[in-house]
Amino acid sequence: MRTMLNHEFDPDFGSALAAAAAIRAKKISSVELTQHTFKRIDAFQPRLNAYVYQLREEALSSAKQADERIARNAPLGLLHGVPINVKESFGVQGQPCTWGIPELKHSNAPAHSVAVRRLLDAGTILQGATNVPLFLMDTQAFNEIYGRSNNPWDLDRTPGGSSGGSAASLAAGMAFLSVGSDIGGSIRTPASFCGIYGHKPTLDIVSLQGHLPAGLHGDPGFSTLLAVAGPMARYAEDLEASMRVLAGMEYPDTKAFQWTLPPARHERLSEYRIQYILEDPLVPVSVETKAVLESAIRACERAGAAVTHGWPEGFRFQEMFETYLFLLGAVDFSVMPTERQKHVRPRLENRTDSMAKGSLSSFAEWQARNFRRLAYRAFWQKFFQSTDVFLLPSTFTAAFAHDPTPIETRMIPLPEGGAQPFLNMLAYISPATLTGCPATTAPAGLSKSGLPVGIQIVGPYLEDGTPIRFAQLLAREIGGFRAPKGYNGS
Repeated sequence: MRTMLNHEFDPDFGSALAAAAAIRAKKISSVELTQHTFKRIDAFQPRLNAYVYQLREEALSSAKQADERIARNAPLGLLHGVPINVKESFGVQGQPCTWGIPELKHSNAPAHSVAVRRLLDAGTILQGATNVPLFLMDTQAFNEIYGRSNNPWDLDRTPGGSSGGSAASLAAGMAFLSVGSDIGGSIRTPASFCGIYGHKPTLDIVSLQGHLPAGLHGDPGFSTLLAVAGPMARYAEDLEASMRVLAGMEYPDTKAFQWTLPPARHERLSEYRIQYILEDPLVPVSVETKAVLESAIRACERAGAAVTHGWPEGFRFQEMFETYLFLLGAVDFSVMPTERQKHVRPRLENRTDSMAKGSLSSFAEWQARNFRRLAYRAFWQKFFQSTDVFLLPSTFTAAFAHDPTPIETRMIPLPEGGAQPFLNMLAYISPATLTGCPATTAPAGLSKSGLPVGIQIVGPYLEDGTPIRFAQLLAREIGGFRAPKGYNGS
């Protein structure tokens, strides 16, 4: 895919690619841009609490070296000199990697995660890490170690989770890129809540090695047949650039395999074959969210795309969702330290939902559900033979007010009244997660209440370029990122 840059560089809210181009052209130095971004962190960190640690000395030293490389006409990486951050769950050598777990408060990562190493090799300037919920198991960003992160659109609301700190920092112009992880919408939900772009890649094309609590390092990585690592940004073209950096095999797989990003299926919105849903009766979508999503669908129709409504024929959403929750429960329970498992087990034994059942399942039970997972992947691969993208909500509502209630009893309120169980927050992200398909969340507009709403763009397995390109093209019709009020200037 060729890169589309349709905007001038803005040091507050510009794209990462535009920043890299400006640095190469010596319109701004990496040191100047890094200093500018730290000034924005100084201004907005107190109200957002997006960062959990900062690497000021290291970042400015790296930025100086980046400028020196330009002066020497040395080879430059794709994102040379661009200030970024990463989610705290990715190992940065010598820095905290706790996943918000109090018992690991003083645990530091022994080495860089693969994602961090690749970003640094591409020339980025790492400014620090961002906040997460306990065990990464919430659609909020709060834990006892680092406290609570707030949404820049409304400080009384959550930025989402588990990559909530990253989303808040990007929306407020406190970095140009971030990398998050996603097993329960942890990239897509915060992207939707904060009005930015987030991409859940195809399963296993981005390494999760080093994405593990520091106290548990020693395992090769967090491979779960569900979880992925992926980029978050203010512009869709930055997702593509980040994927070129992050994705691909690691040794020893490189002895036999090489990865390339397949081109998008189409370069004009009018050429796309789109199927969509606005909601499923199992999990009703708020009136305000649905109105924004419907407006985006109508824009696709006006642009000339072929648009069809409904789930793929024969798709059983409820069965798929229950399968996903079962497997998710098994994963979440398995990463807990033994003492934490002992504490949680009695609560799980008293629950009857699929997630609790999966947490305590036998291998035979897990394998039966895993066969279903593979069957759903085959189903969607066949579906995408005649359809290019599937559009659906990222979440059933916009960002909700901070809520410390335990997730097993938490209810998420709707603007028009009523509430839904917390687990319903995972419903619309589950098809892409269970099947391993790529999914991009893009800004669709603002709700009647003035909050961002994201639309989820699911693409064919291994064809990550297609949903990312679609997100770029959609922005031409409906607009893309917009900065929240109160964050212009530093």
